[in-house]
Amino acid sequence: QVQLVESGGGSVQAGGSLRLSCAVSVSSANDYCLGWFRQASGKEREWVGSLDSDGRINYANSVKGRFTISIDNAKNTLYLQMSSLKPEDTAMYYCAALTSRAGFCYTDAPMNFGYWGQGTQVTVS
Repeated sequence: QVQLVESGGGSVQAGGSLRLSCAVSVSSANDYCLGWFRQASGKEREWVGSLDSDGRINYANSVKGRFTISIDNAKNTLYLQMSSLKPEDTAMYYCAALTSRAGFCYTDAPMNFGYWGQGTQVTVS
């Protein structure tokens, strides 16, 4: 029902910026919460931020003020603008979606997101 394809990862020096994109393809009329997650090597997948159908956005404390989530509905693309990057931001980044009433993001737990992209690697040195 939902296909997600990330792009835009790469290597960047500390203090630099990078923008990730997630092409969203939806085949049903359900409402969705869209989220960004990341997983560093040897660590659990963690929530970065999410956007609900009403446009409300929330961020993890670790990225608040540095990362910005946005969406271009005309292009069906979700973005994650990352600035002031730190080596600890190095991870595989994933976009994800969950189906919920009115597209409300009621959780940030990865296990509740039923749709995932393949991920894009971000390396900060």
